[in-house]
Amino acid sequence: MAIITHFTPVFQAYSNHKYDTEDYLKIDQYFGDLEVFKTLVKEAHQRGIKVMLDAVFNHIGDTSPQWQDVLKHQENSKYADWFHVNEWPATYTPTEDFEVSETATYDTFAFTPHMPKLNTANPEVQEYLLNIAEYWIKECDIDAWRLDVADEVDHAFWKKFRTTCDSAKEDFYILGEVWHSAQPWLVGDEFSAVMNYAYTNAIIDTFVKEDLSLEQMVSTINAQLMLYRQQTNQVMFNILDSHDTPRLLTQAKGSKDLVKQVQAFMYLQPGVPCIYYGDEYGLDGGADPDCRKCMPWTEEHQDLEIFAFFKALVAFRRDYAETLSQSDLEWQSVDDTQGVVKLERGALKAVFNKGEQPVSVEEGEIVLAHLVEDNHVQKNGFIIYK
Repeated sequence: MAIITHFTPVFQAYSNHKYDTEDYLKIDQYFGDLEVFKTLVKEAHQRGIKVMLDAVFNHIGDTSPQWQDVLKHQENSKYADWFHVNEWPATYTPTEDFEVSETATYDTFAFTPHMPKLNTANPEVQEYLLNIAEYWIKECDIDAWRLDVADEVDHAFWKKFRTTCDSAKEDFYILGEVWHSAQPWLVGDEFSAVMNYAYTNAIIDTFVKEDLSLEQMVSTINAQLMLYRQQTNQVMFNILDSHDTPRLLTQAKGSKDLVKQVQAFMYLQPGVPCIYYGDEYGLDGGADPDCRKCMPWTEEHQDLEIFAFFKALVAFRRDYAETLSQSDLEWQSVDDTQGVVKLERGALKAVFNKGEQPVSVEEGEIVLAHLVEDNHVQKNGFIIYK
């Protein structure tokens, strides 16, 4: 069972979020330097932890030397064709919101003039970015790239990216940020997996937001599983919250019982479960930037009870890794009237109760459970047994 740590961008950039890269070959000074990062990777590998970096190749920061040269020399810049400038001069009108301008004469990420979009069809840009991808694999022995805004970059470039990474290191993991169904990227020659929002949003929309019925959730999950090969489903990146979404505890209106139920349900699904930093300590937070609060490093700011639950959840996933990676997901009962869903993964059986009344379960060896009394699963409770 492999463990992987995903770092959001660590390269030199102007902002605090670092998605406006200035220099892809330099660790940002506020994080350390190259030697510090090499030590981090080495120490992680010694502990059986793989390291994934964030590649922001759809766009670049406006403080980068390439874009600064464009602003200085405009259409005469040697980097003019590195970007999508629709009208010269390349300019924009600032607004009260630093991150927003709808008057930019060049393509950008969203509407932020500080992130001009790169022309990845340009051979020079391709060579530049592919060299960066290879550099961090060979120089620091990273194990994976997470690709920001991956669905806004052309497929031809990603195919070359995959070839470059595979040539640099065996069994390299490439994760694309795609919020919808992602078949075109997952046929074997581009990404290993995507951030599985289309799958996990169905879980959130059912258990937390209650916008979907259990039947609708199961139908959505089955449809997603049918889109991809089994090998792909096994490595999909299952994430219930992230730096781009409100935290699960906040979405659950502070209900730790509901958080535990939803996390356990997700941990039973095919794919790779992900813990967003701080969730294991009960960190809350609304939409960006509130969901990016600092990690609570000291015990007085940590919810140790929920931390104990997460440790039990991870231990469960480790102990039953083969079952949860190889066995089929079988729905035994989906009852919207009672608010109960029952499923099996190999020898494991599970019952999840989102209804108002307790639900009885058969005798068995309990593997993991919450809110279970006298063989009855209470509201927002679950039981995994065999």
